[in-house]
Amino acid sequence: MGSGHDHGTTAIRHERPLWWALGLTGGFLIAEVVGAFLTNSLALLSDAAHMGTDTLALMIALTAVRLSRKPADAKRSYGYVRMEAMGAMVNGLMLFAVAGYILWEAVGRFSQPPQVATTGMLAIASLGLAINLIAMRLLKAGSGESLNMKGAYLEVWSDMLGSVAVIAGAIVIRFTGWTVIDPILAVLIGLWVLPRTWTLLREAGNVLMEGVPKGIDLAAVRRLLTAAPGVIDVHDLHVWSLGSSTPAMTAHLVIADGVDGEALRRELSAALDERFEIEHCTLQIETTSCGEACDVPH
Repeated sequence: MGSGHDHGTTAIRHERPLWWALGLTGGFLIAEVVGAFLTNSLALLSDAAHMGTDTLALMIALTAVRLSRKPADAKRSYGYVRMEAMGAMVNGLMLFAVAGYILWEAVGRFSQPPQVATTGMLAIASLGLAINLIAMRLLKAGSGESLNMKGAYLEVWSDMLGSVAVIAGAIVIRFTGWTVIDPILAVLIGLWVLPRTWTLLREAGNVLMEGVPKGIDLAAVRRLLTAAPGVIDVHDLHVWSLGSSTPAMTAHLVIADGVDGEALRRELSAALDERFEIEHCTLQIETTSCGEACDVPH
């Protein structure tokens, strides 16, 4: 089936930066929540809410990473690799809830913008920005390899933008007195987060619904199989994701008489692994089509 992929090593590599990022965000969360109420800043509260979801998201991501390393057992023959998609789904739903709350709260403040303590707002947001930048650096590498890490990285990225917006808002309010900028910034943060959150939810949902993995063209997979010498027909072709980086595939191949089915299976399995990184591949070799009798879920 090809050279294989070391998913256990990858999971361990992802876990270490998650622990560091969790320590930073969790340690700063309490100070930011207290500061948001002391300064009466909705933008800072928005940033604090994002920091809170960052902390929870990192905890969920860590749990998913650790569970995904558990080996397969009698009840879960593929193990727990799909936990990363479940963790990403939970993180996405939390982001939606927080963004919705901030947008709702901001609407009420447009008519009567409250006074904001800009000095405290600026100091807390600046410290939050520094922590977010460090956490982003820790999580960036894994965000391109794991859907779960991508969810955690998106949480921290949105919070970093929130900190930048709060700093800008504090400076504007301090020099102009225009306090309505506070809810405006909160709305902008929420509107920035929502479409990216939808993308995360869509990708996680595709994994949970066993959709074709991102980056794999099902028609191209079929062409590779049908182009092999000796293959007459390909049917019951299914490609889905166990996790964001663990595609799987099954297919039935009808071959001509005299073709070495075992040699063909090994050749195609290696080609699928090399071209599409499909390591978990099951090819059923047939000399005649099994027809409707084989049309059962994988």
